[in-house]
Order: sequence, then structure tokens, then C-alpha cells
Amino acid sequence: MRQREQIRRLTVRTLLIVLVVLQDLIPMFGNIPLGPLSITTLPVTVAVVAVVLGPKEGTIVGFVWGLLTWVRAFVYPSSALAPLIFTNPLISVVPRMLIGLFAGYTFKWLVKVAPKALSAGIAGLIAAVTNTVLVLGGIYLFANTPAVAAGYHVGSGHLAQALMVIVTTNGVTEAITTAILTPLIALPVMVAVKRNR
Repeated sequence: MRQREQIRRLTVRTLLIVLVVLQDLIPMFGNIPLGPLSITTLPVTVAVVAVVLGPKEGTIVGFVWGLLTWVRAFVYPSSALAPLIFTNPLISVVPRMLIGLFAGYTFKWLVKVAPKALSAGIAGLIAAVTNTVLVLGGIYLFANTPAVAAGYHVGSGHLAQALMVIVTTNGVTEAITTAILTPLIALPVMVAVKRNR
């Protein structure tokens, strides 16, 4: 029975990794443009994995997303800024791994004292905030160069302000979106996973 469970988890993990790869590579699937904003849906996927399968699986799927971001920065950049920013794994890989870890443990701890839907929503919120704060904080700490500032259309002394604008626009929108979508997706998936055991 244990071997069957391991095979099932490996299969589910593989399918989720394929989903992350597709979301990252297919325009309008992983990044949804909303006027001047571009909302990334990948934190939702990582949060759902972390809620349904736990922090370990969430960390693995987050790592795959981060690794894909890092590789793409070298071979197929998603923007002109990507090679300047995401070639540093402290910006591209580590935050994405921590999304799964933090969201998974948040859900694991909260579900003991709060309803599942609320716990999953807060886990989704934590996932989005982790991504926004660590990626933008990493840009400020490790990629604070005149070229990066110019990419954001500001002088080198004003990168922090440009990043704060991103936090208040994209960051807030992604946090709300992820907090809403995570329980809407994760809870039915949890029911389906339990039913198939």
C-alpha cells in the first residue's frame, strides 16, 4: 500500500510540474494582462500544491518554477530585464521555493484552529506576499544597478520607489487573486484526492 501511495504522489507531482512549465511558457496562461498590470497565476498553483499535498511538495513545485525562471533568463528571457534580474538564483529560485514552504506550513498550522477555506485563503495570501516581497526585495538588494533602474524607467536612486509602485499595484492585485483562487481550487482538489485513495 505504501508503494502505491508513493507512485500516486509522484504522478500527481509530475502533473503539477508539467502544469507549472506550461503556465510559465504559454502566454496568457501563467501571466494574465489586466490593463497596465500583469497578474501571475503561478503562485496560485504553488499555493494549491502546498495546501493539498503539503509544504514539501509545494517547495518542490516552487523550486521547479524558480529553476525554470532562472534558465529562461539565460536562454529565452521573458523581458529585457529578466537577464539582469533573474540570472541570480537568490531572486529567481529561492523566493519561489519559499512560496510552497510558507504556504504549506501556514495552511498546516491554521487548519487546526480555523475553517479549511479561510486557512487555504490565508495560505494563498502568504504565497503571493512571499513572492512579491522576496522577488522585489531581492531586486533591490542584489540587482540595484543603473541598468535595472533604467529598465523601470527611473534613475538609479529611485529604484525603491519604482518597486513600491509594483507592490501597490501588481502585488496587491496578485495577493487578492491568490487568496481568493487558492481555496476555490484547493478544497475541491482535496476532496477528489481523498476520494481516490
